Amino acid sequence: MTNQQRRVATRVGDVIKRYLARRGLAARVAQAQVIPDWPRLVGPQIAAVATPERVGPDGTLIVQVTTSSWLTELHLMAPDIIARVNAGRESGRIAAIRWYLAHDRS
Repeated sequence: MTNQQRRVATRVGDVIKRYLARRGLAARVAQAQVIPDWPRLVGPQIAAVATPERVGPDGTLIVQVTTSSWLTELHLMAPDIIARVNAGRESGRIAAIRWYLAHDRS
């Protein structure tokens, strides 16, 4: 057998994880995972009125909110929401949340 034939198969996910770690991007990717996980992390009531848009380089989660009353409520709930979002995360923690009111774009 040649060296090429002796190679052990490597999972694509492992290769990507190593690449992201080498490039210093693993924490940013972990932060971005908050966006698809948002409904599970905050629950259906909040997810129905607040949509995460992106995570800034400083760890600030930017979230669009449907009404001004919910904007006020969520601003007051931010410490609790940050704690829920960061629960169990070693890397990719969210540092802050910036809420903004959705504007009618019609």
